[in-house]
This record gives sequence, structure tokens and C-alpha cells, in this order.
Amino acid sequence: MKDASTLYRLLGDEARLRLLRILATERLNVTELTGILGLAQSGVSRHLGLLKEAGLVVEEKDAGFTYYRIAASVRDGVDGRPPLWPVLEVQFREAAADPAVRADEARLQEVLRLRKENFETHGSADTRDARQLVPGRSWAAWSRALGLLLPPLQVADLGCGEGYLSIEAARWASRVIAVDRSDVVLRRARGLAQRRHMSNVIWKRGELEKLPIRDACVDVALLSQALHHARNPARAVEEAARITMPGGRVLVLDLRTHQEEWVRAKLGDRILGFADEELKRMLLAAGLREVKVGVGARKSGDPFTVLIASGTKKSSAAMPERKRISA
Repeated sequence: MKDASTLYRLLGDEARLRLLRILATERLNVTELTGILGLAQSGVSRHLGLLKEAGLVVEEKDAGFTYYRIAASVRDGVDGRPPLWPVLEVQFREAAADPAVRADEARLQEVLRLRKENFETHGSADTRDARQLVPGRSWAAWSRALGLLLPPLQVADLGCGEGYLSIEAARWASRVIAVDRSDVVLRRARGLAQRRHMSNVIWKRGELEKLPIRDACVDVALLSQALHHARNPARAVEEAARITMPGGRVLVLDLRTHQEEWVRAKLGDRILGFADEELKRMLLAAGLREVKVGVGARKSGDPFTVLIASGTKKSSAAMPERKRISA
């Protein structure tokens, strides 16, 4: 009776049930679980410790990582006791439409996508699939190498957030103007740039619909996962085109239309992505030509598909066209 009471108390916590549901589908480490559940790392570690002590999850070491997965005894039973899984499975099935569960599932798919695209291994840290582990194969190195092939461009990173893309662009750009409306994230971005010894980034506070940048002064205007935060996306694209030199490019990375309502409250998204044609129309309406829209990243089971859209600003008779970047 005492053991049963302890087990029921353990399973009476929503966070622990969420952990078990996620770990029943994939083994994950604490960092990944923290990102999926949106809980503090200390809290996730404490819940995992209790579940491990109760024999509901097991710990595995792999390539320097510690992973957790649901214990086999949960599905198969142990010491003559019936398996717990049928009871949990009913609970998980009934909760499948719950917004919190849908959010957990979407973030799980995002973690799995990031594993697949892992910069350092070109695969997940999960060494069970050894075919994916190729020493030296690095998306980060490839992207930086390609950057060295570009001329020293003037770049604007619009809706820069904490500055990761701004700092990557600064490795090959002559100058980066990074704009965000939040003073808090700009402070973090400046701190990151200082730690990375990047001095060619200018940080500015401003709105996407009214950029604090003069006309026709950058070669490339980037809107990476920023447009769905804009109050007026079409106006934001027009502003990006305004600050771009004739012959320069506007580059947009954003989500294709989806139904994940939880991102509004959790991430502050105003818009649930864009249709391909919608992005194309916005770029054309902003006066851009040679507009292209295509899929940048997509994973089976992931509700989020990343679109890449680009357009070139028309040349003007009064201003000679700059040398264009090849597609």
C-alpha cells in the first residue's frame, strides 16, 4: 500500500507526466528536456531523479552525454506486477489535444530537427547511428567558409534578437546593422559580441515597421524568424527594401503557415506563419524583383517548415547597380 501511495503521488504531478510522455517516444538529455518542457533545468533534474528512483526512467551514457528514457518495466511490468503503461497510455491519448501537450510535441520535433542538423556532427549526439558521425563535418564551418567567398557586404539583421545571426554575418560582412525593439535582448547581444570580439556590429533599437536606418545603405537586409513577430509584415518588408541599395537583396527566413496556437503565448508570435504565395506577394509589392520562395528546412512530424524568400531591389538610373551576389 505504501509503495502504491508513493507511486500515485509521483504520477500526480503534471510535469512528471509530461516527462514520461516525452521519454516514451525518444531518449533525451536534460538540456533537451528543459527546452521541450520550458522548465528550469534544476526542476527537470529533480523530477528525473524522482522518476529514476521509482524505476520509471533509466539513465544511459553516450558520447559524453547523459540520456534518459522510459524504463522497460513501465511497459513490461516487474516482479509479477502488471505494467503501468496501459494506464499511462490512456491518459496520454486523452490529453493529446491539450495545448500544453501539443506544444511539448512541437518542441520535441524541433529538438529532433536540431539534432539532425547539429553543426558539429551533421547528425545527432546519439551515437547509435554511427553512420551520421563524421569527424570534421560541420554545418557551422561550411557556412563560414561560404561566407568567405562573399565580398565585404553591408548587412542589416532586422529583428536580430540576441544577435547570433548578426555575429555570424559579421565574420564576413564589412558592417552589420542589427535592429531589435527590445532593450533587454540588445544588451545580451552586445555582451555576446563583446565576448566574441566582434566590433563591426552596430546595435540599434527600433521597430521593423519603422527602421532607424537611412535609405539605400545596405547590400543585404535579413529578416530571419522576425516577420511573424511584426505588427504589419508587409510594411516590415517594405522597410527592408527601403534600406537596401539598388541591386541589393532582401532575404526572409520564416515559418510556413501552421496551426500551433501555443506559440502566441509562449514565444510572442503574432502570426502563425505565411503561405508561400503570401511571402512572394509581399516581396513583389515592396518593389523587389527576381523573387524566389522555397523550403529551407522541413522534417517529417515537425509542425514547422522554414521558408526562404529572397528578392532583388531594382536598379535606379540615378544610382548604378552594385555587383550582385550570385544566387
